Amino acid sequence: MLNISHNQLNKKVTLQGYKAHKKAFKGQHFKIFNRFLYTFAGIAIIILFLPWTQNVTGNGYVTTLTPDQRPQTIQSPIPGRIEKWHVKEGDFVKKGDTILYISEIKNEYQDPRLVERTNQQRDAKSRSVLSYQEKVKALENQVVALSKERDLKRTQTENKLRQAELKVQSDSIDLIAAQTNIKIARRQFERTETLQTEGLKAVTDVEEKRLKLQETQAKLISQENKLLASKNELINARLEISRINASYADKIAKARSDRFTAESNQFDTEAQVTKLENQTTNYKMRNALYYITAPQNGYINKAIKGGIGETFKEGEQLVGIMPANYDLAVETYVSPIDLPLMHLGESVRIQFDGWPAIFFSGWPNASFGTYAGKVVAIETFISDNGKFRILIAPDLEEVEWPENVRVGSGAYTIALLEDVPIWYEVWRQLNGFPPNYYTPEKADVKSDQKK
Repeated sequence: MLNISHNQLNKKVTLQGYKAHKKAFKGQHFKIFNRFLYTFAGIAIIILFLPWTQNVTGNGYVTTLTPDQRPQTIQSPIPGRIEKWHVKEGDFVKKGDTILYISEIKNEYQDPRLVERTNQQRDAKSRSVLSYQEKVKALENQVVALSKERDLKRTQTENKLRQAELKVQSDSIDLIAAQTNIKIARRQFERTETLQTEGLKAVTDVEEKRLKLQETQAKLISQENKLLASKNELINARLEISRINASYADKIAKARSDRFTAESNQFDTEAQVTKLENQTTNYKMRNALYYITAPQNGYINKAIKGGIGETFKEGEQLVGIMPANYDLAVETYVSPIDLPLMHLGESVRIQFDGWPAIFFSGWPNASFGTYAGKVVAIETFISDNGKFRILIAPDLEEVEWPENVRVGSGAYTIALLEDVPIWYEVWRQLNGFPPNYYTPEKADVKSDQKK
């Protein structure tokens, strides 16, 4: 009603006796609803003070704990052509088993007797080394013989030089004697001539003394010639010594030069022999590379190069293999803001793709279908996806990981941090704050021991 009249019926007429009034103005349902609200509020307040485990989540995949256990590809270190496959995809191979056989495609290695011919070249060069060694010995003997011959020749020439010196001395004495004789003959001639003038000597005596003087002068001239000839012989003997020294020095130098040349050729041939031996070893090892073998026990995943007669380059992938024995691990990624919260040995819960799980991130003890792990490695450099890589290994004290988990399958990881009240976690999430930074108890114990 509009209540425009001053005659108000609600004050004059009572409606309490009617059933409609009882149904419309019943107050019991308000009490039940109020009790529900009070109970819900009390439970909500209690829940806000319950403990909540902070965590850092991440997406990753299953891998292996060590690099040598991860899937790999087998390459050929040399180019070649596929001739025969010895396995098929899915086969199990042991270490050293032949996977495929290849043939050579380079012209310089296609000779089937390449190793044998290289060995023949090596043997021929080895014989050349022996020849050069004998030549060096012969030239050494020649140098020794020339040295001895030089010494003998020089001794002989020195003796001739000594004889020439003595002959010069003898001829010098004879020259002095001849000079004395000519003085005596001249005085005798002059005295005889004076006596003949005085009439005391005959003319024949004067002529006799004149003849004797001329003979003495002739002897003096002859003796001077002998002395000059002796001096020439002395000079010739000295020149002969110089000539012998120069001649044999040239011969010995030539012999030594030939010896050094022979030694140089010997060393060069020895180097060629070593090079040929190296080539022989390389050719033998290259022949062994024609058989592509398994590096470890594993399963053939995929033949990357197929068919017969297909060629490939060195280092090109041929086949993929998965090791048979491996230790599982999980590789996950966390944001840079969460990296300071991660420590070695940190407990992590893992949910594998394909395994049903009921997980409450704040109450890990009430979760089902997750598996425990420990952080074993933290990457110190950011990855291409803008996050940091963390490697997680199984926790041996907890339930073992499923046997059927395969490398490469997905995994969802939850790293467990501190326990805080739920109201604090709600407040943190609303404000966008990171989880509490903390230090594990093991790190505290180590720091206390250091102190």
